Amino acid sequence: MDPVRLDSFDVFVAIVRCGGFRAAALERGVSSSALSQTMNALEEALGIRLLNRTTRSVFPTEAGQRLLERLAPALSDIRLAIAEVDELRDSPSGTLRINAPAPAVDHVLCPMIFDFMDTYREVKIEIISDAAVIDIVEQGFDAGVRFGKQLAQDMIALPLGPALRYAIVASPDYIKRCGQPLTPHELVGHDCIKRRFPGGTLVTWRFAEGSEEIEVTPTGRLTVSSAHNELQAALAGRGITHVFDDYAKPHIQTGRLVELLSDWSPTLPHWFLYYPSRRLPSAAMRAFLDYMRSYDWKAKNAFDAR
Repeated sequence: MDPVRLDSFDVFVAIVRCGGFRAAALERGVSSSALSQTMNALEEALGIRLLNRTTRSVFPTEAGQRLLERLAPALSDIRLAIAEVDELRDSPSGTLRINAPAPAVDHVLCPMIFDFMDTYREVKIEIISDAAVIDIVEQGFDAGVRFGKQLAQDMIALPLGPALRYAIVASPDYIKRCGQPLTPHELVGHDCIKRRFPGGTLVTWRFAEGSEEIEVTPTGRLTVSSAHNELQAALAGRGITHVFDDYAKPHIQTGRLVELLSDWSPTLPHWFLYYPSRRLPSAAMRAFLDYMRSYDWKAKNAFDAR
């Protein structure tokens, strides 16, 4: 067997994780042809095909899958060893990869991470916006952000940011044309802007006032897949939408949107940042966790409100 470059195994794992050469090349900042050459050399050195390639997808062969299962913990150990060496530096360095839904990225992660990067200038951050429930270890992430009910049991979870709240909003023009619902039941028949999760499920709207709880399946002509598009449609007068109030606040303050059914909007739990309990976090990750625990969200919110 010809000599094998150890970094070619990392390339192999990245191609499988990203689902193709192009995505892996973008992630690593190299060309697709360079990764293809690395994989050809690895397969030639091992004397066996590791990847099946089609015009639309790349997936591991049986041999590739077996190798992948053994490589994942080995590469994790290597990264941990590098992180332990990194602790001897004056300040943490390396790359943190975090997977989080877009609302958490927009209103919680980004504001905090921008400040974190000012303090830890040698740490690189990669944030992937994704609402799907994934295996963060398998996908090569250091941490993820989700609601508590979506977390695996072997994860350590920390509350992230202030409590959440949904707002039901519409433009003054829409209210003038179509009227204003006074209870959640009156949403039936209104042109509600629907949102579909990546897995295909439509978002239901939940309300609570006192002991009464109501769940509404919105009806309307427009369905989108992001909060930004929901907000865009509401601002254009296309209907009533249901978004985190952080998205709506600036437009409510300027009068471009009107909040509806505010007495029916319950406070929701925090986001949670989670990471594997079976893996010791790197020096950069520990610095990030310490920074998150001490972050003053009230001061940040007060500053943003000015």
